Amino acid sequence: MKIEHKISFHSRFIAFLLILPMISISAGGCSTPRETESLKMTGTYFDTVIQVEAWGTGRDVLDHCEDICAYYENLLSPYVETSEIAEINRAQGSPVTVSDETAELLRLGIRYGELSGGKFDITIASASELWDFKTNKSGTLPDPQTLEEAVSHIDYRRIEMDGNTVTLTDPQARIDLGGIAKGYIADQLKDYLKSAGIKHAMINLGGNVLTLGGRYDGTDFRIGIQKPFAEDGTVLGTLSVSDSSVVSSGDYERYFEKDGVIFHHILDPDTGYPIQNELDQVTIISDQSADGDALSTACYVLGLEDGMALIRSMDGVEAVFVTKDGELHLSSESLPFHTQA
Repeated sequence: MKIEHKISFHSRFIAFLLILPMISISAGGCSTPRETESLKMTGTYFDTVIQVEAWGTGRDVLDHCEDICAYYENLLSPYVETSEIAEINRAQGSPVTVSDETAELLRLGIRYGELSGGKFDITIASASELWDFKTNKSGTLPDPQTLEEAVSHIDYRRIEMDGNTVTLTDPQARIDLGGIAKGYIADQLKDYLKSAGIKHAMINLGGNVLTLGGRYDGTDFRIGIQKPFAEDGTVLGTLSVSDSSVVSSGDYERYFEKDGVIFHHILDPDTGYPIQNELDQVTIISDQSADGDALSTACYVLGLEDGMALIRSMDGVEAVFVTKDGELHLSSESLPFHTQA
């Protein structure tokens, strides 16, 4: 099956494994940069560091990329009081009319809820808000009864859409697009750069990497995949990609340990607790970053067998699964993944 859509977001809590662009090119200082010179934009949006590097462009293009990030944060973040997602969550079941972009992303989130059998669910917010994987040093767990109540409000099928009008049929349900919005925004940034005539760029939204074309010298970008639970910068392997998205999710980026058990940010929508299975990491390679964003989380929750089956049922999508025994499982033998010696 092939999913076609225009794609571009926020994320505060859903985890993504660190993806390390293996690139080092100095930014050009001239007013009209040559194709061999790059400029960078770095900012903090969606509670994560955003970086866009483009070759052969001017500062005005990078400044507009920053404007795009700010626009989508204010549109999609549930933590921005005036955002459309926050408005839906406050409405307690009353209809809310939203922009084309929000409606598009909500439909895409619902689509991945269907594809994953509910293992990817954009109404996870009622449970995820009860966990603190960022500052929790004592290993405090949510109250079990409170978490059980929260889980009763997780069900993407309770989002009804009529054109651009959104209604939550469960007034206590809450939406958070953190599992898909960063990828969606990366796609929007790429669309803009293409429209500005840029041929070579790398977009990195907190580990969601999307490339426009290849390197200016005609070679592929090489993307390093972080080794789970290793020191930052320790690479498990590299992917050679051009005009592609690379997104990873796993149990090692945001977590705490209590009584020998690792509690991480990827939650099971059926229980509200961190998913416990044989996987440490899933990396998705796709054309659209929103697809990779959603699929990396969905496949992690599904586990190796069901996650691999989902990937192999889709056109234009590949994956690398890493199990807790350190074994690599590739969706295709032709995947350009190179392990470290």
